[in-house]
Amino acid sequence: MSIGIIGAGALGSNIARAFAKAGIPAVISNSRGPESLAGLVKELGPTVRAGTTEEAAKADIVVVAIRWVDVKRVLGGLPAWNGRIVVDATNPVEWIAPDSPDAKDPTNPLAAYGIKAVDLGGRHSSSLVREIVRDAHLVKALNHLDARALVEPEAAGGRRALFYSGDDAGAKTTVRSLLEKAGFAAVDLGALDVGGPLASLPFGPLSGAGFVKI
Repeated sequence: MSIGIIGAGALGSNIARAFAKAGIPAVISNSRGPESLAGLVKELGPTVRAGTTEEAAKADIVVVAIRWVDVKRVLGGLPAWNGRIVVDATNPVEWIAPDSPDAKDPTNPLAAYGIKAVDLGGRHSSSLVREIVRDAHLVKALNHLDARALVEPEAAGGRRALFYSGDDAGAKTTVRSLLEKAGFAAVDLGALDVGGPLASLPFGPLSGAGFVKI
């Protein structure tokens, strides 16, 4: 089963590192083209190669690891998904410039981290992604921890817990197997409308929760 990763920032590159460490083949892409990823794929070794966004999107499992502001533009410009699995690893936050007024906004508890929450009008982010990838089987996963933690699935004598949720049982089983092959303890949070809000950064009750299965 082929795997594509759309996005090669901190999140996408660390997901790729986790897969490479476990010997899981994948294609990773970014907006600047495969040539810009030469250093990363050299680091990762032979199981991960660079490709275009269109190549990554043709995989059986496509991990979306791009900035929230780019989600609609990038995913909306891709061909039909035809029932393939899309893993939504995004979170509804925006980066703010250090010299902008937002960086000193006293009402933003996240300003110290250089981010602010995006107002989704009471909806959770994966419900919006679901509308963009209508003919895909959407699973929310790989989003609730600091991206740096994904490189080390083993912690404190056990395996890091990664949450996942979705509405298609078969897709969830496939993603669970992928997470477990990468060395994590996969925890099912149920349907997308239940698990999505629970694990979504920045304010989901389980966001940032570093559970370890011993």
